[in-house]
Order: sequence, then structure tokens, then C-alpha cells
Amino acid sequence: MEETKPFKISKQAVKIAFDRVKANKGTYGIDEQTIAEFEENLKDNLYKIWNRMSSGTYFPKQVKAVAIPKKNGGTRILGIPTVEDRVAQMVTKIYFEPKVEKIFHEDSYGYRPNKSAIQAVGTLRERCWRKDWVVDFDIKGLFDNIRHDYLIEMVKRHTNEQWIILYIERWLKTPFKMQDGRILERTAGTPQGGVISPVLANLFMHYVFDDFMSKEFPTIQWVRYVDDGALNCVSLKQAKYIIKVLDKRFKTFGLELNLEKTKIVYCKDDNRKGDYENTKFDFLGYTFRLRGAKDKFGTLFNSFLPAMSDKAQKEIRKEIRSWKVQLKVDKTLQDIANMFNSKIQGWINYYSHYYKTGICNILQYVNTILVKWVKRKYKTRNSKKRATNWLAEIARRDTKLFAHWKYGILPMAW
Repeated sequence: MEETKPFKISKQAVKIAFDRVKANKGTYGIDEQTIAEFEENLKDNLYKIWNRMSSGTYFPKQVKAVAIPKKNGGTRILGIPTVEDRVAQMVTKIYFEPKVEKIFHEDSYGYRPNKSAIQAVGTLRERCWRKDWVVDFDIKGLFDNIRHDYLIEMVKRHTNEQWIILYIERWLKTPFKMQDGRILERTAGTPQGGVISPVLANLFMHYVFDDFMSKEFPTIQWVRYVDDGALNCVSLKQAKYIIKVLDKRFKTFGLELNLEKTKIVYCKDDNRKGDYENTKFDFLGYTFRLRGAKDKFGTLFNSFLPAMSDKAQKEIRKEIRSWKVQLKVDKTLQDIANMFNSKIQGWINYYSHYYKTGICNILQYVNTILVKWVKRKYKTRNSKKRATNWLAEIARRDTKLFAHWKYGILPMAW
């Protein structure tokens, strides 16, 4: 009976947790058990998790550490828990997230229900029109450096459930198993890749930054997406001052402001006549800078606007090349569409909100790759002109075949 257990955890919550973990997909942990394998004996596996969590005898397995390349060079460690540990973390998230979500600030956008990165970009876009200066700040390794003692105290502020506190402590201390077999003990941080980690990181940053800013500097507006943030300031003097304040504030909590990447930017447009060494910055895949615009009457002017960043375009082109579409000559055009449409649609959904030139270039690049596939697959269409004209004719007949064709981004016939 559930009532005989020390901790009251619903069996239904465990089942819901598994369904969410399954929907999120993801790879296996150190035990190499996949979601599909876990599901083969689902009822017993979920019962074991519920039984152990309810009785206080649940202990997580070591976290598989995987080094993945960072966009700006170097690597970062992604911690991948086992499937059963991801389910257990999701159970805790189901109970804990609603308790803290209601106190989180509206300008915190990362990994939150009904919040998104593109909303953060849109909010920042409008604020850059109203205030002349931006502080684009960067935190060194947030997920690696969160202090456990402070974080646990923050967790305790928002729950009396001892099992939530107990298991969060255990997850924070769970060692990493490195790819070379070494065991790395952890004294700080919450692993990127853990289900519960984004909620914990947001809770930590709520008290370190969000709540602090709203109380101490209520007139300075900001947006934050986990560890990416930007503040809108009224003057260069205010911008310089807030960097000093934040540098000191973050150090108090064991974090470090990356002063090399943190910069002050002048939001230059037609109405701002001065100049400054930095007049552009990148935020969540968009570059904010002076761009030509047109008002509702057709009048041209210059405004401070976001568009898909060069860095994002470079990364996506690299990913498209990694598909090696031209080598998949055993596939049909429909097969190719089925393989990559969801990814293409995702890029369209994110990068077509503001200044669409960048994403249009990327989508035409997809067409270029498809032309190469046609040339290799069909001997009678082995010239660029023939291949392009054939693909253009297909696109005109079936605009829904590829995600970008229905938006009019078609191969250009000769």
C-alpha cells in the first residue's frame, strides 16, 4: 500500500514521468539501457523506481560524462543519467517545478513552461529601441560551478518534502564516469543533461540575479535564458557600473562573470548619433545591429534589429554537410524529405521571425545540396543545369514535399 511508505509519491506521477522521458528521447547512461529496453519490462521497472523513491532507498547510478564541442571552441561535459535516473528526476521535477515556477521572474525564459528563446529575442528587440545601451553578459560554466550548499538552502525555501531535498542532494553529489573510465567526484554544479538540472539552475539564478536585480535595480530591464543574459541601460556609465556590481555579486555565489565575453554595446540607429567600439552583439543565435528597415508607409530608415547570426548560419551549414545527402543515392526524394524535414522546419520556426535573409540563404543551401543528390542519383541529370531544372519542376508540382518549399524557397531553374 502506498500509505505505508515514508514518502508519499504517486504511482501515476512515475508513469507520467516515464512518458515525458520517452518523448524527450535521449541516449543511454552508464548501464547502456535504452528507453526501448527499459520499456520491455515497463511495469516492473516503474514499480521499482516508485518503491525505492517512496521508501528512501533510491540511489542514483553514476552519470555518464560525454565531452561535446562548444560552438566557440573547446569542449563542455554533458552528464547523461541512466533512463531510470531520468525517470526519477522527472518525478521530482513534476512535484518541485510548480513550487518554484510561480516565483520565477517573467524575464527568465530558459527551460520554462510557455517560455521560449524566441520570446526572449523579441522582448530584447523592443527594449533596444527604447534604451541606448546593452550589457551582453556571459557566465563561465554555470552548470559546472553552482554551489551545492547555497542551492540546497534555496530548494528548502520552497518545499517541506524531505524526499525532494534528499534526492536532489544525491543527484548533485553523484560522480561522473568519464569516457576513459575515471570516476570524477563532484563538489559543485548540476550536470547539463540531467532532467532536474534546468529547474535547479533557474532557481539558483533567480536568487543570484533575477530577484537581486528586481529589488536593487528595478529600473534596469533585462532578459535571461539560463546563463545567457542582456541588460538594457540608459547610459554608458550605468552599464559600466552594473558590470562591476554583477562581477562582485556572482563571485559571492561561486560564479564568475566572463569579462572577456561580457561587453557593453551601443544600440546605434538613425536617432542615435554617437558612436562606440561595440555596436552589435549576439544573443541566442541572433545578431543585433544596425539594419535597414521600412515603415508602414514604405519609408526606409535604419534601426537596431536582430537577424540570424553568421555563427548560427555557419553551424547549420556544417550540420547540413554532415547529412551527406549526395551520398544517399539509394533513397528517394520523399525519403530525404522524411529524414530532414523536421530539422528544416525547426530552423524555419526559430529564425524566420526577424529579418529573414539569413534563414533564406540557409534554405537555398539545402536546395543546393539536393541538386548535388540529383546529379549523383540520375545519370541523365548529371549536369547542374539539368539537375536544378528537374528539381525546380518537382518543387513547383509538390510544394509541400520539403518544409521550406511551401514558403516559396524553391530551387532556382535555369
